[in-house]
Amino acid sequence: MSKDLVVLVADIDMHNVLEELFNSRIESLNIREIEVHIIPYSQHDSGCASHGVQALSRFAQRYEYGLLMFDHEGSGRENLSREELQNAINEDFTRSPWGDRARAIVIEPELEAWVWSDSPHVDEIAGWKGRRPKLRDWLVERGWLREGQFKPDRPKEAFLAALQEAGKPRTHLLYQQLAKDVSLSRCRDAAFGEFKDIMRGWFPVD
Repeated sequence: MSKDLVVLVADIDMHNVLEELFNSRIESLNIREIEVHIIPYSQHDSGCASHGVQALSRFAQRYEYGLLMFDHEGSGRENLSREELQNAINEDFTRSPWGDRARAIVIEPELEAWVWSDSPHVDEIAGWKGRRPKLRDWLVERGWLREGQFKPDRPKEAFLAALQEAGKPRTHLLYQQLAKDVSLSRCRDAAFGEFKDIMRGWFPVD
């Protein structure tokens, strides 16, 4: 096996986030340096949910570990909870050439759930530095966020609305910048926590 990890993701935004995490946030992830190949899947979330295990299995002999990552929303299997879908795919992996060397991460409802933390970098990257009201106050005023709520129920739509309000264009580089600058310890999303735990289990610091 020539490389440590291959990751099949649903889109270029996930690709950019993971690429930045593995390139510049190794210490924050608390893992060793690894060789990783990240592949955006042309069939996106639904393809990952339906054919991701099969698509990733052709790499099983060349990589030590495999990871499949996609959004719950748009997967076509929303009749299952995030946990149920993730567990079902992990069971499929055990019957594949990967055995116990591959895992799935299903994000509820979508990648933008990882955006929302209390880091000031979120405001800055979204174009809200120095604006009044502050971003989270504006989200509450507009009904995107309830008082005391950690992240919006519709994280993607809330993020796009915030960008539009600030006159900030949405580009794929935004996600890369968020992954580079925002404190990883401040992201409380369950799927992100699982991602960190899997990486630390597979690639512990020597």
